[in-house]
Amino acid sequence: MGFWKTVWAAMVGNIIASLIGSIISFVVILFIIGALFGSEAAEGRRPDASIFRLNIGKPVVERGQEIGQLNLSGSDQNIGLNDIQALLNKAKTDESVQVVLLEVENIQAAPATLLAIHDAIVDFKNSCSKPVIAYAENYSQASYFVASAATEVYMYPEGMFDWRGINAEIMFYKRLLDNLEIEAQVIRGPNNKFKSAVEPYMYDKMSDANRQQLETFISDIWSTMCQRISVQRPVFTETLDMAATELRYFNSSKAVEDGLLNGLIYKDELELKLKERLQANWNEGNSLADESISFQDYKAELITDQLLNAGNQQVAVVYAVGAIESGKGNDQTIGSERISKAIREARENPNVKAVVLRVNSPGGSALASDVIWRETQLLKQSGKPFVVSMGDYAASGGYYIACGADRIFALPNTITGSIGVFGVIPNLQKFFENKLGITFDRYETHAHADMLGFSKPFDTLEMTAMQNMVSDTYLDFITKVGQGRNMSPAQVDSIGQGRVWSGQDALAIGLVDELGGLNQAISYAASKAGIGDSYGRVDYPKMIDPLEEILEEISGENTAARMMESVFGEHAKTFIEIQSFMRGGRIQTRLPFQLEFK
Repeated sequence: MGFWKTVWAAMVGNIIASLIGSIISFVVILFIIGALFGSEAAEGRRPDASIFRLNIGKPVVERGQEIGQLNLSGSDQNIGLNDIQALLNKAKTDESVQVVLLEVENIQAAPATLLAIHDAIVDFKNSCSKPVIAYAENYSQASYFVASAATEVYMYPEGMFDWRGINAEIMFYKRLLDNLEIEAQVIRGPNNKFKSAVEPYMYDKMSDANRQQLETFISDIWSTMCQRISVQRPVFTETLDMAATELRYFNSSKAVEDGLLNGLIYKDELELKLKERLQANWNEGNSLADESISFQDYKAELITDQLLNAGNQQVAVVYAVGAIESGKGNDQTIGSERISKAIREARENPNVKAVVLRVNSPGGSALASDVIWRETQLLKQSGKPFVVSMGDYAASGGYYIACGADRIFALPNTITGSIGVFGVIPNLQKFFENKLGITFDRYETHAHADMLGFSKPFDTLEMTAMQNMVSDTYLDFITKVGQGRNMSPAQVDSIGQGRVWSGQDALAIGLVDELGGLNQAISYAASKAGIGDSYGRVDYPKMIDPLEEILEEISGENTAARMMESVFGEHAKTFIEIQSFMRGGRIQTRLPFQLEFK
């Protein structure tokens, strides 16, 4: 009876799934058809809208939802960096758009992403005479950094201007493990003293080496931010430094005095300023909402452009985003199987003339990194230009998959390097015996059959074997970096050892070739392919189908992550990072931290 119940349940489940899939596909098709043929924009009948309202007060990710994708999860959409850059580029020549209203309150992004947005706004200003007006009720350091690129910057009179410097904090678990009688058996590559991802399990504070590298690249990030602000606003970097020390701008009128803000105004006063600037272009009786086109509506207008520009001369952008793991992965993690397939498809596509690998990853599994690296070598052998664009991170395993490129682009505050290897095998024997009252007994055919279990410590031979394996992996790593960067393994080791570098410093030591963003990398790749400016762009891999994503969220790890976020709020990131750490395999090439600029 149980057998037939299972059969019938499977049949009914398949029928329901097929029905839901058909309905969703039908809705998506209607959505695309409506966007292409039914929208006023596509037929040139867009309502008068003189203002492009660029509201990016949400988490910024590498890729926004693809055209035609529906947001079926019910959660707020993230904002794609690719969309921000594309829409600003579109607005340059869009005669109907006279002003960009920039709203960045609550923006969430790492330093290099913030810099990319800042630079995109500056490029917009330099390319056309249209003003960018920034407004927020409150400014965090991240949101002000982006807003500082605008032509004019305003804030609500009673709002808060947060300016206090950058804080990087690492949580250490050593005492917790000691209290639980858990031993973290740590193995690092030879002299990998900067490979600090394992330090929370070994110490109760940062090592001198880790503090040295942290101080260096955090200072670079702060310096880059202040220099960029100083170029756009009438303020010296020394003034910005002093203001952070004195908390000067917590009195927002001081920010006006120093030129960081053009004024403190209410929202109705902002609307009046926009009316004065637009004058005849503002339709009498219209509100700000009537005169504005939103981010999502403006993005919908890109549909026709993207279809028309595809052509048969293409540059492929392969997005490698998140921690590196074996298997399929998803849009937030780099699965070696999925990303290798994407690179292979771009290589085999006759319309693709060059490939840009967009890396935004702190690393992860050493084995999975090598699988992807191998696919990049096959791409190079095909003769197609292979260029890497680094995002917020391209560190450890993220650098591993990038090192073989013909040319590597990074932003000044990209976090890269971290060329090193480690392994962590927990010994839970005393925890089980003394804390839980659980003991183990075993039979084994050979003396070390159980060496990778968690219920006993390594003996001397086992520790030596693990150390040799990690050392071999590190040697392989620095050898492949050397091949890609035209260095000897010894030269790579001298700047490796797990040390983290900013993009600016990485340029000086030869780990990257040029400072620039994704657009510069794409232009370079097209030039090397000999296709000039007459090319389209195609992105790989295809983003995961919304229905598939929902099913994964219902049954998989995303559900656990969402539950942790609902309970622990922003502190859930620590638990999610540990979860990712545990999935990364026994031998890893991973950055010791991730930064979010606030």
